[in-house]
Amino acid sequence: MRTSVLKFGGSSVASATGISRVLDIVEKEAEGGRVILVASAISGCTDALLDGSAQALEPIKERHYAIVNRLFTGADKEAVRRETDSIFARIDAAPKEEKVTFGEILSTRILAKKLEAEGYSTLWLDSRQLVVSGSLQESFRRIAKAVAEAPGVQIFVAPGFVCQDAAGCVSTLGRGGSDYSAAIYAAAVKADALRIWTDVPGIMTANPRQVPQARTIPVMTYKEAFTMAERGAKVLYAPTVAPAMEAGIDIEIRNTFDPDGGYTVIGRESAGGRVGLASVKEGDNVKISLVGTIEEGDRLLSARALEKAGVSALGMESSVDVLTVTVRPEVEEKALQALHRTFFKSASSREIHVFIAGEGAVGTALFELLQRADVAERTGRRTVIAGTANSRSFRMDLSGVKADTPRREGDFVREVCRCAPEGSVFVDATGSETIHGDYLKLLSSGISVVSSNRRALAVPYSEYAAMHAAARERGLAFRYGTTVGAALPILESITRSSGSGDTIVSLQAVVSCTLNQILGEYNPSGGSFAACLERAWKQGLTEPDPRLDLGGADALRKLLILGRRAGVPLEKEDVAITPIVPGNLLEGDSAPQEFCQALEGAEPDIAAMVADAASQGKRIRFVASLELNSEGGYDAAIGPVAVPPSHPAYYIGGTENAIIFRTRLKPNPLVIQGPGEGPLQAASALLDDILR
Repeated sequence: MRTSVLKFGGSSVASATGISRVLDIVEKEAEGGRVILVASAISGCTDALLDGSAQALEPIKERHYAIVNRLFTGADKEAVRRETDSIFARIDAAPKEEKVTFGEILSTRILAKKLEAEGYSTLWLDSRQLVVSGSLQESFRRIAKAVAEAPGVQIFVAPGFVCQDAAGCVSTLGRGGSDYSAAIYAAAVKADALRIWTDVPGIMTANPRQVPQARTIPVMTYKEAFTMAERGAKVLYAPTVAPAMEAGIDIEIRNTFDPDGGYTVIGRESAGGRVGLASVKEGDNVKISLVGTIEEGDRLLSARALEKAGVSALGMESSVDVLTVTVRPEVEEKALQALHRTFFKSASSREIHVFIAGEGAVGTALFELLQRADVAERTGRRTVIAGTANSRSFRMDLSGVKADTPRREGDFVREVCRCAPEGSVFVDATGSETIHGDYLKLLSSGISVVSSNRRALAVPYSEYAAMHAAARERGLAFRYGTTVGAALPILESITRSSGSGDTIVSLQAVVSCTLNQILGEYNPSGGSFAACLERAWKQGLTEPDPRLDLGGADALRKLLILGRRAGVPLEKEDVAITPIVPGNLLEGDSAPQEFCQALEGAEPDIAAMVADAASQGKRIRFVASLELNSEGGYDAAIGPVAVPPSHPAYYIGGTENAIIFRTRLKPNPLVIQGPGEGPLQAASALLDDILR
């Protein structure tokens, strides 16, 4: 049976709300096997217990009782309150040096009782009897025996930090020792996973309080993690590494407050190169260490970075895996930021890691385009295809995806958020209607988004605006120029006008490639409209359900995007749509071929519409329009329009697109016309968005 060890820190269990969040994580993990839950005391409790005074303990008592009152009801509440009373009575009676051992007892007894109340088979393990300081093998033996003797238990709960010494007296593993406790439990039961849940998204390239640009380190070796912890990184207690490394168990450092966000995996593999910066006060000075593969010239780079920042280094020493700079405490933050800029940001200006969702025609064309050597030669930017995904699986390799890169199942976006280096770009080359929900996660993780998926942009305006706001706040790119007109510079032209203080007066867009193709081919004397539609459907030019094309679904998405880029907060409900065929025919869910047969009944009406236009020297085009009205608002409409030879759309053929718009400052219409689709055209435009 799969066994996971989950450790939660004091900030994670600091309140009833926090504990509820912890329980959600634990219960989800329990669906896949047994769980050993190791927890710290609630934040602030250990310090209060070390103080030992009644004045220090009173607020801690109140916080624990508040947690109990929120988590439990009825008889369960009374029982847990009585047990809490008993523990606090023992704290009051304990010698001062023993008081500190009760914080984890309190938090884990509450956790165990809550899990029992929710129906889980739960067993509380007393770490004071099972963990022996200075004797890992004896600890392993006792823990393994205790777990083996309870085969029916789903969730074990154990206090971290506390243990017994060689003489059998209650003791502790030292501040931060709960991580070590979890590693001991994991090694003892040969756990499948060891996850340390804290209040930050893994181990970061620097302390984010000192370096706001710090980012999560996705993968690192046991040795790198130990060195980071030893040199001052606070997320991980250094001794934790040894038991896990000996047992070959990966350690995951995750964020309780963002379970699906980025995290760090510590194991035998490394992402390579420089890992991160850590600092620690030593005597009157501060030592800042760059951990990872130290390259020739890193000393010179460090010296130049510090000099440029106005920081004088008091000393510098290096080895193959650590470079340490000594500075005065008052310039620590400035030095960290200067070194971080040098070692963890400069590469992003030259190298872009690209993650592509979608392995269809556009995604494949982009993949092939990115592999061409002349892209780097022409642009001076090297692109690394770090991941690709379809709807079933994905490949990922930060050094570059290759033909033999193994495929994996799982959440591609989550892995991208966890692993992507700074300056990475996520490309949505799918047709998914739900992936837009991941855009905010990506942007919040510091990853730019480039999309060719118009469905992801034709969402409610509030969601559309939230994506743009997230990108602006973080200084990231959010581009989707290919969603309308493929490689045509349609959105770029509209953005330039609306973004320069000008106002769009009118806009007409012939952007439904499917209907352009069908209307250009249709000739009443040479075959029915329904026959043209069925041909297009069989060629894959329509939606799987061609009713969507005839009802204007694709044109609607594009008009929403166009209008919003013009500064109009357009919603679907604001657009009046006139289908090209009678609306009643678009109802139902019959198979496409059956629908095409039913559509034959509308042939006289369609033929008459086309013939009437021809008699006036005009042609039918399916037009999306936006017009400034007399009240200062906009009227939006989509439907068939008879256009004269003077109209640019009169001459378009095949899957061409045309857009005509006028502004207050440019009353003469600007016309953009050309190929409206094509994998190579779209891929080329996507590459331009990536490189910008």
